[in-house]
Amino acid sequence: MTNRIKRARRVQLSVPGSSEKMLQKGAASAADHVFCDLEDAVAPAAKVEARGKIAWALNNLDWGRKTRCVRINDVTTEYCHGDIIELVEHAGSNIDTIMLTKPMSAADVIFLDRMLGQLEKKLKLDRRIGIEVLIEEVQALQQVEDIARCSDRLECLIFGMGDYSGSQGIVLENIGVTDGYPGDLFHYARFRITMAARAAGLDAVDGPYGDFTDEAGYRREAGYARTLGMVGKWAIHPAQIAPALDVFSPSVDQVARARRMEAAYREAEAKGLGAVQVDGAMIDVAVLRFVRNTLDLADLYGM
Repeated sequence: MTNRIKRARRVQLSVPGSSEKMLQKGAASAADHVFCDLEDAVAPAAKVEARGKIAWALNNLDWGRKTRCVRINDVTTEYCHGDIIELVEHAGSNIDTIMLTKPMSAADVIFLDRMLGQLEKKLKLDRRIGIEVLIEEVQALQQVEDIARCSDRLECLIFGMGDYSGSQGIVLENIGVTDGYPGDLFHYARFRITMAARAAGLDAVDGPYGDFTDEAGYRREAGYARTLGMVGKWAIHPAQIAPALDVFSPSVDQVARARRMEAAYREAEAKGLGAVQVDGAMIDVAVLRFVRNTLDLADLYGM
């Protein structure tokens, strides 16, 4: 699981699969990752038709270096197997990942894994399609460690706090807003999901913030997620792309300092020293792990 493909996920932009216009805007956006949605953003009567629109967009639009993802309906619906089969058969070579909604246990993820394996063999695809999983039910949170380790296709766990709130009986005025609780209402779920993801070598991503006109609130919630070790957050509107890129990217100064620190430590190490002082801070092998985290992100984001 630790050899998975490294992908930038600072911002995952949600695009309704039923709208050709929005699919085109998503492909042209500055987001690292775009998921073409077949679930909540598409009315039941439009779901089947939306599959074809997404397949066309994946095959014909210029997505640049973006991660191209499709969010499918959950395994309890009549749409799930059709979503998987039709999208992979018609656009499998242009799908990087499939996002599974509302899994209750590892078995739901394994179902998707097996279907993808069968289709890849049938179609002779030359690369594997990855899986991203939304943790958005209390049953899933209780089993998140098992889910995180159930498939070597898994790349990412995402906290879907909207459905999670409904599942736990939480009443919110707007998705992702944590006002009214002493501390961060979603801290436990974010922390547990992030720990499970990191232990399995996966990315952890924070879910939506419903009020896309409230940039300060979005930045606050993104900051909470970043502090816990999440690598990105959803954007339900293009206005949220720039704040996410800013929050989840190291600054130019942070990258420059990290490079100085690593160079100084390597020089000291070559001299047989276990620690060295840089810019008033003592750098040893433990601190070097924090430094490498920053540099790994800089490399991933081309900084």
